[in-house]
Amino acid sequence: MPEPDVGRIRQSTRRYALGLITTVYVFNFIDRQILAILLPAIKAEYGVDDWVLGFLAGSAFALFYATLGVPIALLADRVNRRNLIAVSLTIWSAMTALSGVATSVTQLALARVGVGVGEAGFSPPAHSLIADYFPPEKRSIAMGVLALGISVGIMLAYLGGGWIAQNVGWREAFFIVGIPGLLLALIFRFTVAEPQRGYADGLVDSGARYAVIDVVRFLLRRRSFIHLALGAGLSSFNAYAILSFFPSFLVRSHGMDLAEIGAYLGIIIGVSTGIGYVGGGYLADRIGATDRRRSLQAVAVTQLLGWLFVFPLYTLENQYWVLAVFFLPSMLTNVYLPTAFAQTQNLVGVRMRSVASALMLFVLNIIGLGLGPQIAGILSDALVTDFGVESLRYSLLIIGAITGPWAAWHFYYAGRHIDNDLARASQPH
Repeated sequence: MPEPDVGRIRQSTRRYALGLITTVYVFNFIDRQILAILLPAIKAEYGVDDWVLGFLAGSAFALFYATLGVPIALLADRVNRRNLIAVSLTIWSAMTALSGVATSVTQLALARVGVGVGEAGFSPPAHSLIADYFPPEKRSIAMGVLALGISVGIMLAYLGGGWIAQNVGWREAFFIVGIPGLLLALIFRFTVAEPQRGYADGLVDSGARYAVIDVVRFLLRRRSFIHLALGAGLSSFNAYAILSFFPSFLVRSHGMDLAEIGAYLGIIIGVSTGIGYVGGGYLADRIGATDRRRSLQAVAVTQLLGWLFVFPLYTLENQYWVLAVFFLPSMLTNVYLPTAFAQTQNLVGVRMRSVASALMLFVLNIIGLGLGPQIAGILSDALVTDFGVESLRYSLLIIGAITGPWAAWHFYYAGRHIDNDLARASQPH
């Protein structure tokens, strides 16, 4: 029997929309993450310290990305979300291409700020759209499919960026990945349907409008959201430190070249995180159908299992063993993402969803993207006196050792409160 349609939205429409939203997310992460594989070449050209690289990879992007996400999300709860995503895609693609003409670190940082401004307009309306296309019992797996955009985007950024940097030049890499996004923005604008809010939940959209402070107060009264956001932020802290500096670690500690690193990491990260996202979303929907608490406690377990691999990852001397070990923590520690975003959508009313998503992203990106690469770079510079070229190895080891069990604790306690908070999802207080 074919699955019944949700409201008046046909199944084919839902699938097409999810596919194209995910494709936009692929471009989102290509443009965001290609900088990581280019950092060794940028460091060689400009001769900057690691804290500067951390600023380029994290803070320059994250401060505007996370902060602007909240007011843009407020707009997304009031206007056409499809059009907002199309405009945002146009902005970040153009700024990515402009990164290739930067003649100084300052100009490159400003271009990265522009990428962050554009990308701030994607995730909150995208999550809200998916929540209106898919019912609650299928929402985690839909979010897992969306998160595949991260996996494919990082894979293509590393594979393509590493080869281009090695054989053509790091500036050309920005042109090649930025310009196609302008065409995709037109396709998205004219082929994706804007669903009526609340259809997938069988709710009638009252049209009520909430200020950001209303949504903040609502969510701060939900302990599960607080623990979810902090757990996601800590997981993201470690993930972005790795995404930004793991290629540099392989260059310095294992003598690998950029093309080789891009090929290996592109495939490993693409496959492992893809399994983590989709598998995590599938398990969350299956387990959560009868017990939401258990689904979040399962996330806590995966965080701890991934943490066990941190120590061999940074202490093994053979680079191929390092790459082999890297697959498992990369898969396990990313299981949390679809569950965190799906539960955030479930915890609020239909006109709060974009802002709720933006608030989750604000915490996740300020802690993770804003601080992860920056702290990793600062810590690496501080350890140079004691460890020399190996300072980055120990910087990443310290960060991974601390964040794993800390994040797991928050996910466990989110599970203890989730059922009670879901029962109060439609209540204003």
